[in-house]
Amino acid sequence: MRLRATGRAGSADVWERYALPAKWPSWSPQIRKVSASGERIAPGMKGEVTSFFGITVRFLVESVDEKRRRWAWRVRLGPIRLRLHHSVHAEEGGRVTTGLRIEGPFPAVVAYACLAQPALRRLVRP
Repeated sequence: MRLRATGRAGSADVWERYALPAKWPSWSPQIRKVSASGERIAPGMKGEVTSFFGITVRFLVESVDEKRRRWAWRVRLGPIRLRLHHSVHAEEGGRVTTGLRIEGPFPAVVAYACLAQPALRRLVRP
């Protein structure tokens, strides 16, 4: 499944909101807390995201391309595993678009997409 959101935040600002896990709760309302093995996303970074439901999900960052502003990570909750591919693109007129491709079991993908789409809209707001 692919999701997108376009807004007026600067593309560099949007990338930094992704790149620093400590900032994830500021734009992703389903995230209450992030514990990570580093301050900035990097391949091999591990951690946990705690949701507002109190559910803790483990993650592993697989790849990061700072220049192209793309990154991918895997998340796991028990036997459920998702792979998430994120991107940030500067658009004409000072707009930015963020994209998300979600791979995994269909019911989990749909459930996550319902939470992710509003978060992506907040991510691209100034």
